[in-house]
Amino acid sequence: MKVKVKVNESHEFEFKNSDLEKLDLLKRSTSKFHVIKKNKSFAVELEKSDFRNREYVVIVNSNSYTIKISNETDQLIKEMGFTFGSSIKENSVKAPMPGIILSINVSENQEVKEGETLLILEAMKMENAICAPKDGIIKSIFIKNGETVDKGELMIEMA
Repeated sequence: MKVKVKVNESHEFEFKNSDLEKLDLLKRSTSKFHVIKKNKSFAVELEKSDFRNREYVVIVNSNSYTIKISNETDQLIKEMGFTFGSSIKENSVKAPMPGIILSINVSENQEVKEGETLLILEAMKMENAICAPKDGIIKSIFIKNGETVDKGELMIEMA
């Protein structure tokens, strides 16, 4: 299994389990570790952790780093257009998968709240509620009831 590590939103690294197994790691306390990699010694402290979003703040040799970790499953979910615990608020609502529009529950210029059901999309014989990603106003609706949509197709634009 591969793991992607993004550091300070600017550097991205990919590791295999075998890479991680090669680390010489000594746990000194609940949040402090001693790591040796390629004959270099690192004092590592876990300062803050958000396990749900897999975000961490670590201090390595007195330097602070914000780290986001994602595994292959997380990456696949992101590629499919789904996000969990995302703080990014999109203005566009796109189809997360191919399907048929069963019902549209909003109209243009309507005010909606985050999480409110905008439409029902049938995919693989399952009804999926597509919800507002943020509070806002429906600017444009690009789909109609009974219409087929492709994955990633723009369905609704919000303001």
